[in-house]
Amino acid sequence: MARRQPETLSPAEWKVMRIVWQQGNCAARDVYEEGGRLHGWAVSTVKTILRRLVAKGYLRTTRVGNSFLYRPARPALKSLLAAADDLLENAVEGTTGPLLVHMVKRSRLSAEELAKLRALLDQDAGR
Repeated sequence: MARRQPETLSPAEWKVMRIVWQQGNCAARDVYEEGGRLHGWAVSTVKTILRRLVAKGYLRTTRVGNSFLYRPARPALKSLLAAADDLLENAVEGTTGPLLVHMVKRSRLSAEELAKLRALLDQDAGR
């Protein structure tokens, strides 16, 4: 049986996931406050997004009294790699190179990451 791909996230859902990934296990109130501070969202907006993320399997919850604790169901990198795979699968022929160049330009890569990228490019050029 083929493994089910996780549902894609909306831009707002990515923003909430970023908050939860940065905080780790966090109370709903923490997410509401940060969502309001960063994006001007109402509590009801954040509640809706949190519910969708739980339904999509990106967040897990634990009930504590009359509130919830949220934690990521998968690491940030795993979710980002899946999104990158989707992006590459949807790329039109001839656009992958420019897309990768754009991503590298927009990224803040460390010296170590740049060295790994150079080594990968050198290895690929030698094929």
